[in-house]
Amino acid sequence: MNAPFEITGSKGRILSFGELLLRICPDAGGQWLNDNQLPFFIGGAELNVAGALALWQLPSAYFTALPDNALSAQIIDHLEAKKIDTSPVFKQGDRIGLYYLTQGKDVKNNALIYDRAGSAFAMLKPGQVNWDKVLDGVSWFHFSAICPAISQDVADVCLEVLEAASAKGITISVDLNYRSRLWKYGKQPIDVMPQLVKYADLVMGNVWAAELMLGIPVAPDIHESGQKSIYLKEALKTSETIMAQYPKCKAVANTFRFDAGEGINYYTALYTGDKLYNSNQYETDKVVDKVGSGDCFMAGLIYGFYNNLGPQQTLQFATAAAYTKLFIEGDATNKTVEEITNVALAAN
Repeated sequence: MNAPFEITGSKGRILSFGELLLRICPDAGGQWLNDNQLPFFIGGAELNVAGALALWQLPSAYFTALPDNALSAQIIDHLEAKKIDTSPVFKQGDRIGLYYLTQGKDVKNNALIYDRAGSAFAMLKPGQVNWDKVLDGVSWFHFSAICPAISQDVADVCLEVLEAASAKGITISVDLNYRSRLWKYGKQPIDVMPQLVKYADLVMGNVWAAELMLGIPVAPDIHESGQKSIYLKEALKTSETIMAQYPKCKAVANTFRFDAGEGINYYTALYTGDKLYNSNQYETDKVVDKVGSGDCFMAGLIYGFYNNLGPQQTLQFATAAAYTKLFIEGDATNKTVEEITNVALAAN
């Protein structure tokens, strides 16, 4: 009998690790050319998590690499104003990574173009960063599968910091984000992710990401019924397999987000303490911005576990946080704990 995931001991800073990116957002019709304007947002999956946690009054810190110039200084001031501790930021290199995503589209859509080669973060190498200093006062470390998808060097840096965090007894979470336009350096996710996931206490993703990154098979005919009960059964099987293969893991969360015309159907599951919890199902006919919804779910899980909420309450909060993000333009949420909690209660 496994006990539900709980945080014990002192609670320090929550450190999110990943690449800060500028998201450039042309409209689908090309009006930006006539207007001579390109909307942009500051993003990056792990920064979205750090921003949500800071907004929700938790001690949130962020590690990334940025060039030492005036543009970076402006960005750091902007993040500090949002109560994100940027003291871990590593200064090197010449550029900040960019990506272009047509307004209203998903990062899995063909409207995505990366321009992040040679960025300060992509140039990270093992042995550069004093992790003992960076991790001082940290009790939770979060990363995603986007980081090791960038290059072998960055994958090695991920392993380096995970070993350091694990040695300090820091709680570790991972989001199994898959980006098909990355992983271009000769390795597939299955070659890299298992040796990183073994350090994680909390694994978040979906059953298809677990299949791709960890080699855990999904029933081939799962889409035929489209039934929630079938998907949840698959989530249970995947979660049990993850926890059997990775003994450090204490909780596995799965999201199910299906396109429905212009809108979506959305629900989630959380497995911990030998029990599968599932959320309310949310449906909407219209979405403003899909980017960052999964990051908001991840942040919600961290918020719930950090505050020792029960598994069902944690899941309902995280799911409501992710759902409300769909109606916010930009990468990060602007919804308070009270607003998200009210949505979760209304859905019951």
